[in-house]
Amino acid sequence: MDNLDLRCAKLGQDLASIGGVDDKILTHALAVLEEQGVYACFLYLKAREGSAGQQIIDRCAAFLREQPAGAAFRANSDAFAALQNLAGDLDKLLFARDLLRQALVYGRYHAKAKA
Repeated sequence: MDNLDLRCAKLGQDLASIGGVDDKILTHALAVLEEQGVYACFLYLKAREGSAGQQIIDRCAAFLREQPAGAAFRANSDAFAALQNLAGDLDKLLFARDLLRQALVYGRYHAKAKA
């Protein structure tokens, strides 16, 4: 599957299926992502959303590890250390942000549809 938009849609559907995740959590994560960036979004999810937030982080990090531009994620199993590596290449960081933004948007729609 080479269509990145379709991959983002599948990730969004997966995020919406996590127990305890609703459209509000995904909306807040999306707002932090857009205003502050990927690292802040992951920190927000870890600090404010408990186990559901950690599951979102884990699934997003796994998704980024699969993407060619996210090769920096492959070096580390810790999402936060991998993000610090990724920050060394602005193009890859912005690409990762765009992919996560699209996935969170799809996740919001999936969560609203199931409610």
